Amino acid sequence: MTANILWADDEIDLLRPHVLFLEGKGYSVDTVNNGLDAVERSKAKEYDIIFLDENMPGLSGLETLNRIKIVQPHVPVIMITKSEEEHIMEEAIGGKISDYLIKPVNPNQILLSLKKNLEGRRLVSEKSNTNYQQQFRQLAMRLGDRLSTEEWKDLYSELVRWELDLSGGQDQGMTDILRSQWAEANAQFCRFVGDNYIDWVNGKGTDIPLQSHQLFKAKVAPLIDEKQPPLFMILIDNLRLDQWRLLEPILGQFYRIEEQGMFYSILPTATQYARNAIFAGMMPSEIEKRHPGKWINEDEEGSKNAHEDEFVSAQLQRLGKNVKHSYHKILTLAAGKKLADGLDNLMSNALNVIVYNFVDMLSHARTEMEVIRELAADDAAYRSLTKSWFEHSPLFDIFKGIAERGGRVVIATDHGTIRVSEPSKIVGDRNTNSNLRYKHGKNLSYEERDVLVVKDPAKAFLPKANVSTVYAFAKGDRFFVYPNNYNHFVTYYRHTFQHGGISLEEMLVPWAVLKPR
Repeated sequence: MTANILWADDEIDLLRPHVLFLEGKGYSVDTVNNGLDAVERSKAKEYDIIFLDENMPGLSGLETLNRIKIVQPHVPVIMITKSEEEHIMEEAIGGKISDYLIKPVNPNQILLSLKKNLEGRRLVSEKSNTNYQQQFRQLAMRLGDRLSTEEWKDLYSELVRWELDLSGGQDQGMTDILRSQWAEANAQFCRFVGDNYIDWVNGKGTDIPLQSHQLFKAKVAPLIDEKQPPLFMILIDNLRLDQWRLLEPILGQFYRIEEQGMFYSILPTATQYARNAIFAGMMPSEIEKRHPGKWINEDEEGSKNAHEDEFVSAQLQRLGKNVKHSYHKILTLAAGKKLADGLDNLMSNALNVIVYNFVDMLSHARTEMEVIRELAADDAAYRSLTKSWFEHSPLFDIFKGIAERGGRVVIATDHGTIRVSEPSKIVGDRNTNSNLRYKHGKNLSYEERDVLVVKDPAKAFLPKANVSTVYAFAKGDRFFVYPNNYNHFVTYYRHTFQHGGISLEEMLVPWAVLKPR
C-alpha cells in the first residue's frame, strides 16, 4: 500500500534507517525536526498518517498534536516517546492518538503500527473471509446433523458471529455465501421446530429448551433478594442476538456480565403472546383461563399487553416472592427521561420491571416511513441504527444510573425479528388477523411448504376464537400476502423487518445477568 507519511522528531537524522526501511516498503515519507514545521506541513499537504515525537523543543508533541487535529482532524497520529509517564499517555490518548510507541522503536514496530492503522480494516476483513472459508464446510456438516436445542443455539450464535465479522467487508461474495448458508440453517431450523414444538410446550421428551413462559421463574426470580441490592429486569422489546452483541460492549463500561444465554420464544413470536407469557409465567391459553378478561383476543378492542404489571404481581405471589416491586412501560422519549431522573425512587424495591419498546417501534417505523427504510436498508444498517439510538437514549442513562447506584440487572427480550424477502399467498375470512408472519382463523388457504400449521391450538396452548380456528406460521424469511392487490403489497412489505413466525432470528433470543463494576 502506498501512503504519505509525515514524521516529526527532533532526532530525525538518527532515524534515517527507519525512513529508508519504510521507503523500501513503498511508503512516501516526509520528515521535519520540530512541531511548528509539522503543523505547517500538515496545512500544506494531506497525510495518511503522522508519526509524532512527544518530547521536542519548542512546540511539544502534545501541543503539536492538538494543532494538527484542528487542521486534519481525522488523520491517524502515532505518538512516539521516551517517557512512560502515565499522565503523558493519558493526555495523548485524550488527544485521540491512534497508537503509542516507546523509544527505542525498531522498523518492524513502525511497520506493524502502519498496517494496523492504514490497512487494519482490510486485513481483518481478509482474515475473516479466510477463516469463514475454512469453517464453511464444518458449518455445512453440522447442518446435516440432528441438532439438539442447545446445539441450535450454538450454531445460531456462530452464524451471528460470522455475520458481524463479515459485515462491512469488501468481499460481498463471501457475505452472500454466508446468507445462503444462513437460509439453509433457517430451513433446517423450521423443520426442527415443526417436529418438536408441541412436545416442548407440553413438557414431553428430554430435550426441552428454556421457553418464554419459564424465563422469569428460571432467570429472574432466583435473583430477587431483599437483602441484596435491587434487581432490575429490563426487557427491550424485539431485540435480536446480533443487536445485543453490539450493545454488550457498551454496557461493559458499567457492568460485568455474570451469566448470559438464549431462550426459545414461544409461537407466535409476537408481543401479545411472547411477552404476556414471560410476565404471567404461563402459556397464552392458560392466561386466558386463569386471568379472566385480561387476555384480549386480536379481533377484540383494547390493548393486548395492558395487564403485564398484574401478571408480574400474580407470578411473584405464586413463586413465593412477596416483595416490594414496580413495573414501568416506556413508550416515549419523555417517559424514558422521567424514569432515568427518578431512579432513586426505585432503589428501595426488591424488583423493578422495565419494558422499553423502542426496538419494536423501530422495526414498525421502518415499514411505514421511507426515511427509516433508507436508514435501515439491511441487517447491518438495522444493527447500526439500534446501536446509535441506544448510545443516545434515556435507556442508556437508565442502565448507567442503575450501575452507579449498585443495582443488578437482568436484560431480556420477548422475541426477535427477521427481514422478510419471499411472499407467500394466503387466503382467510374477514376475521383473520393482519400480522404478516402468522395467521389464525378458520378456512385458511395457504402454501403448505411455506408454513407450519397448528390445527389444534389447544395442543400449543393457544387461544381459539371458535372450534375451527387454526394457526399458520410463516417459515424462514417468508411473509403472507393476500391475492388481492398482490404485487402492491409484495413491493411494500418486502425487505421490511417482521416478527410472529418461525426463524432463528425470531425464536432464539438473548438474556443476560449484569452486575455493576
